Amino acid sequence: MDLLPAGLDSWPVHAAGPELLADLELLLAGVDVDLGGELRPLGDGRVALRRVPDVDEQVAGTGRLVLADPEGTPLAVLVVDATGTGTTGTGGGRAAVTGIGDGGWVGVLEALRPPAYGPFRGLQRPPEQVRAEQDGPVLAVVCDRPPLATDLERVTAAGQKSVLLLARTAGRQTGGLPPEALVRSVLAAGRALGGDTRVVTVPLRRLADPAADEAAAVAVARAYGASDVLMLDGGPWAAALAALDTEQDLPEDLAPAEVRTELRRWRAPRSRRGLVVFFTGLSGSGKSTVARALIDALLEDGRRSLTVLDGDVVRRELSRGLGFSQADRDLNVRRIGWVAAEVARHGGIAVCAPIAPYAATRAAVRAETEAVGDFFLVHVATPLEVCEQRDRKGLYAKARAGLIPQFTGISDPYEEPDDAEFVVDTSTEPLDASLARLLTALRTGGWLTS
Repeated sequence: MDLLPAGLDSWPVHAAGPELLADLELLLAGVDVDLGGELRPLGDGRVALRRVPDVDEQVAGTGRLVLADPEGTPLAVLVVDATGTGTTGTGGGRAAVTGIGDGGWVGVLEALRPPAYGPFRGLQRPPEQVRAEQDGPVLAVVCDRPPLATDLERVTAAGQKSVLLLARTAGRQTGGLPPEALVRSVLAAGRALGGDTRVVTVPLRRLADPAADEAAAVAVARAYGASDVLMLDGGPWAAALAALDTEQDLPEDLAPAEVRTELRRWRAPRSRRGLVVFFTGLSGSGKSTVARALIDALLEDGRRSLTVLDGDVVRRELSRGLGFSQADRDLNVRRIGWVAAEVARHGGIAVCAPIAPYAATRAAVRAETEAVGDFFLVHVATPLEVCEQRDRKGLYAKARAGLIPQFTGISDPYEEPDDAEFVVDTSTEPLDASLARLLTALRTGGWLTS
């Protein structure tokens, strides 16, 4: 796989998204399991790939499609079946495979490079290599969360000589656990089990349907030679997550000491965990006023590291060159969200107050933040008519006159959030009362201490 094939630079390329990249790595590792995604094994050494319209004609002409990572590095090439034999397609490698759709491509995958994504690459070994090391029955434990004390008791009670801990590394797992933290905790659990225990990482993504997800996990475990498969249930993990939110030491009976250490490394108590306080509301709603009051209170307290993402400063320093079109405003909010998430990643508090009118963008910022910390959405729900009355800059008047296009609340929609942790209407509640309620909510949630 060191020498790339001649003609590669003239073949069409399809950049894989996260799901396709995970499924591709699984197939290239030798795990022939159908996850119902864009790329699916057919069980005869061939695969079916959902149609890629942008390069469809080029694939038909060359008989090749390069699958690349998001940065464009080629990972594998699909050599299209010239006959389409065994499919219901129209020949030429076209297929109407269930779930793929008419016009997909069928062929053989040829690896160009070894798998190169995710943590602990040395633990991602081919199934045949793992099977060759086994002697007798093997109990596989599919880990989408750390094995806890009750899980290890179940493993011990099963009485199997060999135990295989399969750590899933494609994307975040149960409870938002990142793959590197998951693998570290699984390795710690393996040391606690001792004996003939192996840890192997598998790039198996989570499926939305729980039954399908479990079936896929079992099929992957069987591919690694498991005679019995143990799935971890969610009950103990919910209790562990609740314990991690507190300042208290984790209970000794929750998990072995090394596993508890890894869990605490991953998830600090809320009083030390990164937090994004994200204000949203119409222009003139009072977002900045309430946000500034919160910022002053946090600065006076001084116990948490604080970053303020002020709208004007962001526009000048981070989003210079962006206009006020829908696309540019959306990009501005996403940039604010990315910076805020990085602040949360390192345990700080970020306070930001853009208008952020679109629910999908706010959801994306929430998801990005909650991957590394916590997200607290404040909806400043002051009515539009009040915001217009406060129009000190004359923006609403200009928007009504058609001088400002795509103005939120007038010529562009504001999608009110239904997932806000805190709601305030500055037209009916004094600032001091709003701030007091907000600080109480943050203390009750554990992010601030009294």
